[in-house]
This record gives sequence, C-alpha cells and structure tokens, in this order.
Amino acid sequence: MKLKEFIRASQMKRWDFIIIFILIVSSFLPLVVFGAQQMPENAEKHAVLRVNGQEIESFRLVEGKKGQLYTYKSDDGDTNVIEIDGDRIRIVEADCGDQVCVRRGWASKHGETIVCLPHKLVIEIVAIDGSETDELIY
Repeated sequence: MKLKEFIRASQMKRWDFIIIFILIVSSFLPLVVFGAQQMPENAEKHAVLRVNGQEIESFRLVEGKKGQLYTYKSDDGDTNVIEIDGDRIRIVEADCGDQVCVRRGWASKHGETIVCLPHKLVIEIVAIDGSETDELIY
C-alpha cells in the first residue's frame, strides 16, 4: 500500500500530520530542558553532608585525589563511614538496619544524593560555580 493510498484510506488530513509532527518534536523537549541543567564546565564539585537539614561537613571532589574515609558519629550513637575517592563519594558502612545507603553505591554527578533515612543523613553532590560569591548551585 502506497502512502497516498494509506492517507486516503485512513482519512487523515494535512493538519493531522502537522499535529503528529509537533507532538513528536515536543516529546524531545525534556531532553533539552534537563540537559541545560548540567553542571557548568568551570564549576567545582562538592559533596555536602547534612543531618536533620543542618550542614555538618563539605568534601571537595577532585578527580585523581587520594581516597579518604570520614566517620560521622551522631550524639545518639548512629555511625556512618563515608568514603571519598577522587570525584566520587559513597557510604561504606552504616549501623542502620536497612543498609539502603550502603547499597546505593557511588555518587559522582551533580544533583545526585545518598540518603540514610534512619540517621536522617543526606549527602548531596553540588557545584560551586566560578563566580566571586561561590554560591552553591542546586
């Protein structure tokens, strides 16, 4: 069946094709929008450790930097061991019951988070742009 025969048989009008074309093109719009939110090229990556919404520590993530361990111990006795290896970070050990934060693995991209709900601990990768004020980009 040829295209012209198909068009006549399905009774599709010219505007039907235009609407279908517009819908197909607009389906790629999220790629453009979310692609624009990527980290700026001159930005430094930092991992911010927060407990109960309060910033506890900030780790600079630099590719090639030697790995280190950081142990966070709360007043309640909750313990998380955090590993920083170059430009990525993860929770290696936690004394919570579910271990979801440990199974999460490495985080290295802008906007990624690691969450330990029982300890109310959040590690978020943020970027500090090259401006003079060095504001965090969320």
